[in-house]
Amino acid sequence: MKNSLRTQKRVRGLSFFGLLVLTTCAVVTAQTKDMVTYHNNVARTGLNSGETILTPSNVKSATFGKIFTFPVDGKIDAQPLYLSALSIPGNGKHNVVYTVTENDSVYAFDADTGTPLWHVSLLLSGESPSGDHGCGQISPQIGITSTPVIDRTSGTHGTIYVVAMSRNSSNKYFQRIHALDITNGQEEFSGPVAVQAQYPKKIGFVTFDPAQYAERQGLLLLNHVIYTAWTSHCDQNPYTGWIIGYNESTLSQTSVLNVTPNGSEGSIWQSGAGMASDGTSIYFLDANGTFETTLNKLGFPSLGDYGNAFVKVSTTNGKLAVADYFNMFNTIQESRADEDLGSGGALLVPPMVDVLGKTRHLALAAGKDSNIYIVDRSNMGKFNPSSNHIYQEIDSALSGGIWSMPAYFNGSVYYGSVGNNLLQFQFSQAKLSIAPVSKSANTFTYPGSTPSVSANGTSNGIVWAIEHSGPDVLHAYDATNLANELYNSNQAPSGRDKFGNASHFGTPTIIHGKVYVGTDNSVAVFGLLGG
Repeated sequence: MKNSLRTQKRVRGLSFFGLLVLTTCAVVTAQTKDMVTYHNNVARTGLNSGETILTPSNVKSATFGKIFTFPVDGKIDAQPLYLSALSIPGNGKHNVVYTVTENDSVYAFDADTGTPLWHVSLLLSGESPSGDHGCGQISPQIGITSTPVIDRTSGTHGTIYVVAMSRNSSNKYFQRIHALDITNGQEEFSGPVAVQAQYPKKIGFVTFDPAQYAERQGLLLLNHVIYTAWTSHCDQNPYTGWIIGYNESTLSQTSVLNVTPNGSEGSIWQSGAGMASDGTSIYFLDANGTFETTLNKLGFPSLGDYGNAFVKVSTTNGKLAVADYFNMFNTIQESRADEDLGSGGALLVPPMVDVLGKTRHLALAAGKDSNIYIVDRSNMGKFNPSSNHIYQEIDSALSGGIWSMPAYFNGSVYYGSVGNNLLQFQFSQAKLSIAPVSKSANTFTYPGSTPSVSANGTSNGIVWAIEHSGPDVLHAYDATNLANELYNSNQAPSGRDKFGNASHFGTPTIIHGKVYVGTDNSVAVFGLLGG
């Protein structure tokens, strides 16, 4: 899972249909209220379909640009989150943006003015953030990397859940789950709780070592449980693939799954993308690692090792178990070459009707091998040593490979692969076009880009993407034709809209007429000029 170019409101029990009503409804009568999780929803579509202020006609350099920045004490790798009209005791109502840093800080600020509301450090006495362990993926320090998740109905006022890494003067490392009151940052539910886990293997147990891992993928809140998943520092063994769940009201551990317990590697990082869900199951892409090509009678790896696989995990009765998977016919060669799926994020698309009139429930995956894999979520395809038995495969569609995840809007999927243009693919009768139907004029250097989409129902679609060119550039494109660039942050004179460098995980948040971008030392806020 090396990171170099070639080696390199609450959705608790909500059905996937209900989720799609919230995120892809054709008629939207009001603005989206909150943005509480990575890529806007648990399907990880990156879509805000309730944006009524920003349109293709007013997102242009003459009327749109950077309006302020909010300074912070370290690098922001997580996506900013947003709550509207939050009542803060003693401080009135505010639209609030939350951001976290690799210096183990959590900030809340007024989303419209930039006024600080509160700031807390999650370091305990005598502690500091972790160093980068000689790995450039998260550097120069590791504190809070993953996008938190918010439940507005949890606790007294609502809760933001955060995972923080630290170490003490004796060089002992800690990973902790924090539950913070959204109005003041105070710890809730007797937190924080240290992450500890073990999982049975063929002989004995594999044990979680907090020093060997980072929580990089965005947190998932599902049916009252906070799900974490863990990556290594580059490919520094020993490590394996962990998912660990915590009750959101007590912070007690609910379930543990290791997807390479009898092997090695197989971490979960997804370039910062959160694990996806249909409201019941969890879907993610595993990195290079052990996979048994010897299968049991049900077609699963004989020892339960799922390195380099697209995995579906059941959460029935609060317990984690692999329910289905897909792995490439050449998975062993891909893992050995560090050409794995784990660099991308899984995307679940709305139900679609195929040419025979059958409703399909599909999920997309792409990683370092440049192919797009589309699976039927009811039968993902498992493993065959001769060929891939999946719903659809588009080979070499994403030259340069994926170190990001796509976005979805109105039947289109948008991918930003390394060294390539931003590409639009279109679904028709539940099949994805084998060639892009439009592309941006500019290309995106490593690590490519994770786009987000704003729209008002199915109209006024805008695709937003960060170009990592140092200094970085925010782009806005017409969602119906990416060749039509509406705006970029280099267009205004005198460097008016320049914002420095976003994290290579950088994912913009678009809501209520503004765009929020985390950088190395601030949140840059873009909106309509003049208020």
